[in-house]
Amino acid sequence: MASERMADGRDGDRPAGRSGDRSEELPRALDSIDRDILQILHTDGRASIRAVAERVHVSRANAYARINRLIDDGVIRGFGARINHERAGQGASAYITLKIVQNTWRTVRDHLRTLPGASHIALVSGDFDVLLLVHTPDNRALRELVLTRLQSIPEVLSTRTLLVFEEDDLEAEG
Repeated sequence: MASERMADGRDGDRPAGRSGDRSEELPRALDSIDRDILQILHTDGRASIRAVAERVHVSRANAYARINRLIDDGVIRGFGARINHERAGQGASAYITLKIVQNTWRTVRDHLRTLPGASHIALVSGDFDVLLLVHTPDNRALRELVLTRLQSIPEVLSTRTLLVFEEDDLEAEG
C-alpha cells in the first residue's frame, strides 16, 4: 500500500519537522537502530516511515516514535532538498571570511541570517572569526552583497571573499 502524499510534499506517514534550538543540551545516546534511521534519512530525506521501518526491521509505530524522538531531541534538525545552485539561477558562490568585533558573534549572526543567498554561517577559530557561504545570481550581486550589505554591518571589521569555481555536496550523497 503506497503512502499518501500530503499537500506540502511529505508522505502522509512521515512526521513533520519541528523547530527549536537544542544546541545547548547534551547529545543523546543513539543505538544502532537510531544510527541506521539517521543514515537512511540522510541519504533519502523523503523516505516514508514504512520504508524506514522495513529497512531497520522495526514496526512502523516504533520507527515513527524513534524519528519523532530524534526530531524532539534536536538530532534531526529538519528535512530539505539538495539544491543545484547554478541550475537554480545562483551561478556565483563564495566563501566569505569575516573578522568581527570581539563578543559580537550573536549580533553578527543575526545580520548574516537575513542576507539573501546566505547558505551556511560558522563561528570559527584562526585568522578570521566567521565563515559565510553565499550563493548569488552573478558576480555583480555577490559584489553588492559584500561591499554594501556585509561591510555596512558595524561589527564587521574586514572581509575576504573566496570565489567557488566548482563544488560537490558530500553531505547528502547517496
